[in-house]
Amino acid sequence: MSGGLTPKPFGLSRRAVREDGLGSVEPETSTNRRGHGANERRSTLVSVLVPVRDGEAYLDEALRSLAGQTYEDLEVVVVDDGSRDASADIARDWALRDTRFRVARQQPLGFVAASRRACAEARGSYLAAMGADDVARPHRLETQLAVLQEERLDARGGGVAYFPNATDGLRRYERWLNSLTTVEAAARDLFVECPIGHPTLLARAEAVSYRPVDWPEDYDLVLRLWAAGGRFRNVDDVVLDWRDHPARLARTDERYSLTAFARCKVHYLRLHVLRGRPAVVWGSGPVGKLHARVLLDAGVEVAAFVDVDERKIGKRIYGIPLVAHDDGPRDGFVLGAVAGEEARARLRELAREQGRREGDDFVVVA
Repeated sequence: MSGGLTPKPFGLSRRAVREDGLGSVEPETSTNRRGHGANERRSTLVSVLVPVRDGEAYLDEALRSLAGQTYEDLEVVVVDDGSRDASADIARDWALRDTRFRVARQQPLGFVAASRRACAEARGSYLAAMGADDVARPHRLETQLAVLQEERLDARGGGVAYFPNATDGLRRYERWLNSLTTVEAAARDLFVECPIGHPTLLARAEAVSYRPVDWPEDYDLVLRLWAAGGRFRNVDDVVLDWRDHPARLARTDERYSLTAFARCKVHYLRLHVLRGRPAVVWGSGPVGKLHARVLLDAGVEVAAFVDVDERKIGKRIYGIPLVAHDDGPRDGFVLGAVAGEEARARLRELAREQGRREGDDFVVVA
């Protein structure tokens, strides 16, 4: 992998992973600083971070799955984010039964604040994310940690299985996510969607930080790791049963909308890949139009739309010409903006025919 998808070596410094891309670094505060210095961390301990608010329906099952992990050198840090139900009581009951469980409570400040609090309380050299409504399979931590250490990776995800009644769209996402089992595949599809399902994340402690943003904070975390030169992939095994239900943040919070995802991608593309070059959008459907609109809003020049549908040629979108593939600009950076694996594969083929190198002057987005 080369060019735009390998921006710089990964030093795992606090500055590197917390850089917001605008030249500033969030200061240490009581809500985001680590509770223990690096020399105080236990080298083999995995700290599992479980932020929760009003999660009584599923929390006990989630914590039970952590108590049953085959890797036993762990601590479970539950941060109750101002729950109005029995979540705190459920967590405290686990702490009374199992000394590896600890509970912190705070006012309702949101998922990012609760995650930062969990990071601050953690004592392990490795941090693992966990959804309060999900179920970790027994071998999850053991499998992920072994590969992380053997391959000297900075972060690790894993395969997922949606339940109880996944939509066709979630099944497609599941198949795509579970296919990213090499570092190269995860980097190649980095701007399709977040290549690590957040409740499967396991990473070195110094590589994990959360910041408040107007897009998905989990995707932001992974893109910051990548921008700092981080290496990651998913293990081959399914390690988590990922619960879908109407109250999930992904279904209720605007920060997880398609537009918010596009803003997140464009932010990092502009800073680390485009680097002042105009964009050429291959695809004039909903995906292409959305990303072009966000690019324009971010001040990026969009030189042209390119499409293979002859019925569209000659039109203008947002005042930008729509041209045939053979007539498209050869300079500029190409965003292959289409939905579906087959369509992305076709655009990659067309890019190779033009002599483009993925990451240097071409990426796919979705």
